[in-house]
Amino acid sequence: MVKIVGMAGSLRSTSYSQQALKVVAERVRALGADVELLDLRELNLPFCDGSDEYPEYPDVETLRKAVLDADGIILVTPEYHGSLSGVLKNALDLMGFEHFTGKVTGLVSVLGGQSNSNALNDMRTIVRWVHGWTIPEQVAIGQVWKAFDQDGNLQDENLSKRIDAFAQSLVENTQKLRGLPQRTMVTT
Repeated sequence: MVKIVGMAGSLRSTSYSQQALKVVAERVRALGADVELLDLRELNLPFCDGSDEYPEYPDVETLRKAVLDADGIILVTPEYHGSLSGVLKNALDLMGFEHFTGKVTGLVSVLGGQSNSNALNDMRTIVRWVHGWTIPEQVAIGQVWKAFDQDGNLQDENLSKRIDAFAQSLVENTQKLRGLPQRTMVTT
């Protein structure tokens, strides 16, 4: 079974990044993958100082182990000042090659304005640098304040279809790259 870990780089209690991550995780689970969500709001992580060990911060090991044990990774970020959030960048900086080498990664960004690819391109560069593989499908949710209803459900059918295609690609490519048994996928 494909094991996917997901994290969103927002600390807001009403985070659109967290909402997007939950929707993506549901779609990935529907395809038969095991999904673990790491909530960076709940982990006590230090600012990365380049050390290998952070004994005063056991959540660093929790983060590292979850990513190390996963076959694939979902990264979701709000776009801040044309790039990914500092909280997600810091979490990524606390890990290294051993956590990402040969892992398949899917990228999502949320923006208050029109969608663009700035944060997605920056995340793609980071993942490539630590020897991870990023799927070609990516999702930028522009004007995110319109994307979800009050219960966190997507409002836009086209966006929902894009997320379905993203989930399908993430699971299928993870199975292929990691040499895992492939299931026949059924989509609606």
